[in-house]
Amino acid sequence: MKIISDGIYYACACLLMGIVGAYLLNNWVGIPFYVVAGFCLYFFRDPERVTPPGDLIVSPADGKVVAVAALSQTRTRISIFLNVFDVHVNRTPVPGRIVDVAYQKGKFLVASHEAASMDNEQNTLTVEGPGGRVVCKQIAGLIARRIVCYKKAGDSVAAGERIGYIKFGSRMDVIFGPEYKATVKIGDKVAAGTSVLARPVSEGAGV
Repeated sequence: MKIISDGIYYACACLLMGIVGAYLLNNWVGIPFYVVAGFCLYFFRDPERVTPPGDLIVSPADGKVVAVAALSQTRTRISIFLNVFDVHVNRTPVPGRIVDVAYQKGKFLVASHEAASMDNEQNTLTVEGPGGRVVCKQIAGLIARRIVCYKKAGDSVAAGERIGYIKFGSRMDVIFGPEYKATVKIGDKVAAGTSVLARPVSEGAGV
């Protein structure tokens, strides 16, 4: 399993502080820093995933579904809340071409709250996929203070391809049109790149 470079940097910094504290004071001082160093490596883990084939919308994040909402007669939003124990690497929900990447400053409300979808700091990617445009939002949470995005407008992506990550607790929204119908419900646990969020209406998908 890979570790994101930020996690290695944080872990090394904590490990160094622990060693210095233990040397200058006593061994007990270093223990909390060693624990935090271990957690940083755990938090920034980046496991490999196998994405199912087909014209599907897959989850862009690990976490729990906290909303399946009709934004209009033609648009549906699925929101996923990531706690600090979830993998925080984000993946594209569909293959295609990224036509827009837009960053928006905002608040740092608890990411599980509905208002976070509109009010929090976020980075929005719009992907032109085989079934139409799908919007994917990286949304910062109460603890998170930095969104990392690897992609830019014009990039081509495969389904389940890594697009970035959000540091610590966060939220991801996926917005899609009437070509798809949701196959998840509130409370479901999903995994980035492997769990199917929606299928084409032509397949007769249901919630």
